[in-house]
Amino acid sequence: MGRFYIDDSSSPTSPAHHASSDSDSDTDLPYPEPLPRSAFLDPDFTPQKYLSTLHNRHQTLEDLRSELRSRSQLLSRELLDLVNANYTDFLSLGASLKGGDERVEEVRVGLLGFRKEVAGLKEDVKTREQEVGDLIDQRSEIRKKIAAGRQLVAFEEGLRGLEEALVIEAKTAVDADSDEDEDEDEDGEDDEDEDDQGSLGGVSIAKLKRHVLQYRVAQEQGKRLGEHPFVLAQAPRMAKVRSTLLMDLSTALQQAKVAKASTRVLKIVQVFGDMGEPGEAVKVLKELKA
Repeated sequence: MGRFYIDDSSSPTSPAHHASSDSDSDTDLPYPEPLPRSAFLDPDFTPQKYLSTLHNRHQTLEDLRSELRSRSQLLSRELLDLVNANYTDFLSLGASLKGGDERVEEVRVGLLGFRKEVAGLKEDVKTREQEVGDLIDQRSEIRKKIAAGRQLVAFEEGLRGLEEALVIEAKTAVDADSDEDEDEDEDGEDDEDEDDQGSLGGVSIAKLKRHVLQYRVAQEQGKRLGEHPFVLAQAPRMAKVRSTLLMDLSTALQQAKVAKASTRVLKIVQVFGDMGEPGEAVKVLKELKA
Protein backbone atom coordinates (compact mmCIF):
# COMPACT_ATOMS: atom_id res chain seq x y z
CA MET A 1 0.00 0.00 0.00
CA GLY A 2 1.52 3.38 -0.99
CA ARG A 3 2.13 6.16 1.61
CA PHE A 4 0.26 9.42 1.62
CA TYR A 5 0.70 12.43 3.89
CA ILE A 6 -1.74 14.51 5.83
CA ASP A 7 -1.44 18.06 7.07
CA ASP A 8 -0.94 18.17 10.83
CA SER A 9 -3.38 21.03 11.16
CA SER A 10 -6.32 19.05 9.64
CA SER A 11 -9.53 19.46 11.61
CA PRO A 12 -11.78 16.53 12.70
CA THR A 13 -14.39 17.66 10.17
CA SER A 14 -12.08 17.26 7.17
CA PRO A 15 -12.65 14.39 4.68
CA ALA A 16 -9.26 12.89 5.56
CA HIS A 17 -10.37 12.66 9.17
CA HIS A 18 -13.57 10.81 8.20
CA ALA A 19 -11.51 8.47 6.05
CA SER A 20 -9.21 7.67 8.95
CA SER A 21 -12.12 7.19 11.38
CA ASP A 22 -13.84 4.80 8.99
CA SER A 23 -10.72 2.66 8.63
CA ASP A 24 -10.70 -0.65 10.57
CA SER A 25 -6.85 -0.93 10.84
CA ASP A 26 -3.95 1.31 12.05
CA THR A 27 -2.15 0.47 8.83
CA ASP A 28 -4.58 2.65 6.96
CA LEU A 29 -3.58 5.80 8.98
CA PRO A 30 -1.94 8.50 6.85
CA TYR A 31 1.75 9.23 7.41
CA PRO A 32 2.54 12.74 8.72
CA GLU A 33 4.88 14.97 6.79
CA PRO A 34 8.61 14.68 7.74
CA LEU A 35 9.84 17.06 10.42
CA PRO A 36 11.06 20.24 8.67
CA ARG A 37 14.78 21.01 8.97
CA SER A 38 14.06 24.71 9.41
CA ALA A 39 12.43 24.05 12.78
CA PHE A 40 15.77 22.90 14.17
CA LEU A 41 17.62 25.96 12.86
CA ASP A 42 15.71 28.43 15.04
CA PRO A 43 18.25 30.35 17.29
CA ASP A 44 15.78 30.04 20.20
CA PHE A 45 15.18 26.31 19.66
CA THR A 46 14.40 24.24 22.76
CA PRO A 47 13.11 20.63 22.84
CA GLN A 48 10.20 21.51 25.11
CA LYS A 49 9.08 24.40 22.94
CA TYR A 50 9.38 22.35 19.75
CA LEU A 51 7.49 19.34 21.13
CA SER A 52 4.68 21.61 22.30
CA THR A 53 4.10 22.55 18.65
CA LEU A 54 3.49 18.90 17.71
CA HIS A 55 0.29 18.38 19.73
CA ASN A 56 -1.79 18.15 16.53
CA ARG A 57 0.61 15.77 14.80
CA HIS A 58 -1.10 12.40 13.91
CA GLN A 59 1.75 10.18 14.99
CA THR A 60 2.44 7.82 17.83
CA LEU A 61 5.12 8.66 20.38
CA GLU A 62 7.25 5.74 19.30
CA ASP A 63 7.08 6.80 15.64
CA LEU A 64 8.10 10.33 16.68
CA ARG A 65 11.08 9.02 18.63
CA SER A 66 12.08 6.87 15.69
CA GLU A 67 11.91 9.82 13.33
CA LEU A 68 13.97 12.00 15.69
CA ARG A 69 16.61 9.25 15.96
CA SER A 70 16.71 9.02 12.19
CA ARG A 71 17.09 12.78 11.96
CA SER A 72 19.96 12.69 14.52
CA GLN A 73 21.73 9.93 12.57
CA LEU A 74 21.26 11.89 9.37
CA LEU A 75 22.81 15.00 10.93
CA SER A 76 25.74 12.93 12.25
CA ARG A 77 26.40 11.56 8.77
CA GLU A 78 26.21 15.04 7.27
CA LEU A 79 28.69 16.32 9.87
CA LEU A 80 31.03 13.42 9.13
CA ASP A 81 30.77 14.07 5.40
CA LEU A 82 31.52 17.75 6.05
CA VAL A 83 34.62 16.88 8.06
CA ASN A 84 35.80 14.39 5.42
CA ALA A 85 35.25 16.90 2.66
CA ASN A 86 37.30 19.55 4.53
CA TYR A 87 39.82 17.20 6.12
CA THR A 88 42.80 18.93 4.56
CA ASP A 89 41.60 22.32 5.79
CA PHE A 90 41.15 20.95 9.30
CA LEU A 91 44.70 19.59 9.30
CA SER A 92 46.16 22.86 8.07
CA LEU A 93 44.21 24.70 10.78
CA GLY A 94 45.75 22.46 13.43
CA ALA A 95 49.22 23.01 12.01
CA SER A 96 48.74 26.77 12.04
CA LEU A 97 47.87 26.61 15.72
CA LYS A 98 51.13 24.87 16.63
CA GLY A 99 53.44 27.07 18.63
CA GLY A 100 50.53 29.09 19.98
CA ASP A 101 51.62 28.53 23.57
CA GLU A 102 54.88 30.33 22.89
CA ARG A 103 53.04 33.24 21.33
CA VAL A 104 50.59 33.41 24.20
CA GLU A 105 53.53 33.43 26.60
CA GLU A 106 55.15 36.25 24.65
CA VAL A 107 51.92 38.25 24.79
CA ARG A 108 51.59 37.55 28.52
CA VAL A 109 55.15 38.70 29.19
CA GLY A 110 54.54 41.81 27.10
CA LEU A 111 51.36 42.58 29.03
CA LEU A 112 53.17 42.13 32.34
CA GLY A 113 55.85 44.57 31.20
CA PHE A 114 53.22 47.01 30.02
CA ARG A 115 51.42 46.73 33.35
CA LYS A 116 54.67 47.42 35.18
CA GLU A 117 55.30 50.50 33.04
CA VAL A 118 51.76 51.77 33.67
CA ALA A 119 52.23 51.27 37.42
CA GLY A 120 55.49 53.24 37.25
CA LEU A 121 53.80 56.04 35.31
CA LYS A 122 50.96 56.16 37.82
CA GLU A 123 53.49 56.47 40.63
CA ASP A 124 55.30 59.27 38.78
CA VAL A 125 52.01 61.08 38.15
CA LYS A 126 51.10 60.75 41.82
CA THR A 127 54.49 62.14 42.84
CA ARG A 128 54.19 65.06 40.42
CA GLU A 129 50.66 65.73 41.63
CA GLN A 130 51.92 65.95 45.20
CA GLU A 131 54.74 68.26 44.13
CA VAL A 132 52.33 70.52 42.22
CA GLY A 133 50.00 70.58 45.22
CA ASP A 134 52.88 71.60 47.49
CA LEU A 135 53.93 74.33 45.07
CA ILE A 136 50.36 75.65 44.87
CA ASP A 137 50.19 75.76 48.68
CA GLN A 138 53.53 77.59 48.77
CA ARG A 139 52.29 80.08 46.18
CA SER A 140 49.14 80.68 48.22
CA GLU A 141 51.21 81.30 51.35
CA ILE A 142 53.52 83.65 49.47
CA ARG A 143 50.54 85.59 48.12
CA LYS A 144 49.13 85.89 51.62
CA LYS A 145 52.47 87.15 52.89
CA ILE A 146 52.74 89.63 50.02
CA ALA A 147 49.23 90.91 50.74
CA ALA A 148 50.08 91.21 54.43
CA GLY A 149 53.31 93.02 53.55
CA ARG A 150 51.43 95.48 51.37
CA GLN A 151 48.99 96.13 54.19
CA LEU A 152 51.89 96.71 56.57
CA VAL A 153 53.48 99.14 54.11
CA ALA A 154 50.16 100.97 53.68
CA PHE A 155 49.72 101.09 57.46
CA GLU A 156 53.24 102.49 57.96
CA GLU A 157 52.87 105.04 55.16
CA GLY A 158 49.51 106.22 56.47
CA LEU A 159 50.80 106.52 60.02
CA ARG A 160 53.95 108.34 58.93
CA GLY A 161 51.97 110.74 56.76
CA LEU A 162 49.64 111.47 59.64
CA GLU A 163 52.58 112.14 61.95
CA GLU A 164 54.12 114.48 59.40
CA ALA A 165 50.82 116.30 58.93
CA LEU A 166 50.39 116.81 62.65
CA VAL A 167 53.97 118.08 62.99
CA ILE A 168 53.33 120.52 60.13
CA GLU A 169 50.42 121.98 62.06
CA ALA A 170 52.77 122.98 64.94
CA LYS A 171 53.81 126.17 63.18
CA THR A 172 53.40 129.86 63.74
CA ALA A 173 49.99 131.44 63.58
CA VAL A 174 50.89 133.12 60.30
CA ASP A 175 51.80 129.87 58.63
CA ALA A 176 48.67 128.26 60.05
CA ASP A 177 46.52 131.05 58.67
CA SER A 178 48.04 130.68 55.20
CA ASP A 179 47.46 126.92 55.32
CA GLU A 180 43.88 127.51 56.38
CA ASP A 181 43.27 129.78 53.41
CA GLU A 182 44.60 127.12 51.03
CA ASP A 183 42.46 124.38 52.59
CA GLU A 184 39.39 126.56 52.46
CA ASP A 185 39.87 127.04 48.74
CA GLU A 186 40.41 123.30 48.21
CA ASP A 187 37.61 121.96 50.42
CA GLY A 188 35.03 124.61 49.59
CA GLU A 189 34.12 125.58 53.19
CA ASP A 190 31.12 127.85 53.55
CA ASP A 191 31.55 131.62 54.08
CA GLU A 192 30.52 131.52 57.70
CA ASP A 193 33.21 128.95 58.53
CA GLU A 194 35.81 130.98 56.66
CA ASP A 195 34.94 134.08 58.71
CA ASP A 196 35.21 132.11 61.94
CA GLN A 197 38.60 130.75 60.98
CA GLY A 198 39.89 134.13 59.98
CA SER A 199 38.93 135.63 63.28
CA LEU A 200 39.88 132.71 65.49
CA GLY A 201 43.03 131.35 63.82
CA GLY A 202 44.19 127.82 64.51
CA VAL A 203 43.68 124.74 62.39
CA SER A 204 40.84 124.67 59.91
CA ILE A 205 38.00 122.20 60.34
CA ALA A 206 38.75 120.73 56.91
CA LYS A 207 42.25 119.78 58.04
CA LEU A 208 40.95 118.40 61.31
CA LYS A 209 38.49 116.23 59.40
CA ARG A 210 41.21 115.03 57.05
CA HIS A 211 43.53 114.16 59.94
CA VAL A 212 40.76 112.28 61.73
CA LEU A 213 39.94 110.36 58.54
CA GLN A 214 43.58 109.35 58.16
CA TYR A 215 43.63 108.28 61.80
CA ARG A 216 40.53 106.09 61.38
CA VAL A 217 41.99 104.52 58.23
CA ALA A 218 45.18 103.66 60.13
CA GLN A 219 43.05 102.18 62.93
CA GLU A 220 41.13 99.95 60.49
CA GLN A 221 44.36 98.80 58.82
CA GLY A 222 45.76 97.88 62.23
CA LYS A 223 42.62 95.87 63.04
CA ARG A 224 42.81 93.94 59.77
CA LEU A 225 46.42 93.03 60.48
CA GLY A 226 45.46 91.75 63.93
CA GLU A 227 48.13 90.87 66.47
CA HIS A 228 51.00 91.36 64.05
CA PRO A 229 54.25 92.20 65.89
CA PHE A 230 54.86 95.25 63.72
CA VAL A 231 51.40 96.64 64.43
CA LEU A 232 51.81 96.03 68.17
CA ALA A 233 55.15 97.86 68.04
CA GLN A 234 53.43 100.94 66.58
CA ALA A 235 51.01 101.27 69.50
CA PRO A 236 53.00 104.15 71.10
CA ARG A 237 52.97 106.04 67.81
CA MET A 238 49.21 105.57 67.44
CA ALA A 239 48.70 106.74 71.01
CA LYS A 240 50.76 109.86 70.36
CA VAL A 241 48.80 110.61 67.18
CA ARG A 242 45.53 110.19 69.10
CA SER A 243 46.61 112.54 71.88
CA THR A 244 47.83 115.13 69.38
CA LEU A 245 44.53 115.00 67.46
CA LEU A 246 42.52 115.32 70.66
CA MET A 247 44.68 118.26 71.72
CA ASP A 248 44.14 120.03 68.38
CA LEU A 249 40.38 119.39 68.52
CA SER A 250 40.18 120.54 72.14
CA THR A 251 42.07 123.73 71.33
CA ALA A 252 39.85 124.43 68.33
CA LEU A 253 36.74 123.76 70.40
CA GLN A 254 37.88 126.05 73.19
CA GLN A 255 38.61 128.85 70.75
CA ALA A 256 35.26 128.46 69.05
CA LYS A 257 33.43 128.32 72.37
CA VAL A 258 35.15 131.44 73.72
CA ALA A 259 34.40 133.26 70.48
CA LYS A 260 30.77 132.06 70.69
CA ALA A 261 30.96 130.64 67.16
CA SER A 262 28.13 128.16 67.58
CA THR A 263 28.34 126.79 64.04
CA ARG A 264 32.06 126.07 64.38
CA VAL A 265 31.46 124.49 67.80
CA LEU A 266 28.93 122.06 66.32
CA LYS A 267 31.25 121.15 63.47
CA ILE A 268 34.16 120.49 65.83
CA VAL A 269 31.94 118.36 68.08
CA GLN A 270 30.97 116.40 64.95
CA VAL A 271 34.66 115.83 64.19
CA PHE A 272 35.07 114.44 67.72
CA GLY A 273 32.27 112.02 66.88
CA ASP A 274 33.92 111.04 63.57
CA MET A 275 37.04 110.22 65.53
CA GLY A 276 35.04 108.01 67.90
CA GLU A 277 35.74 110.31 70.85
CA PRO A 278 32.48 112.16 71.58
CA GLY A 279 33.16 111.90 75.30
CA GLU A 280 36.26 114.09 74.92
CA ALA A 281 34.16 116.86 73.38
CA VAL A 282 31.73 116.69 76.30
CA LYS A 283 34.65 116.78 78.71
CA VAL A 284 36.10 119.92 77.11
CA LEU A 285 32.74 121.70 77.11
CA LYS A 286 32.22 120.88 80.79
CA GLU A 287 35.62 122.25 81.64
CA LEU A 288 34.86 125.48 79.77
CA LYS A 289 31.51 125.79 81.54
CA ALA A 290 33.15 125.25 84.91
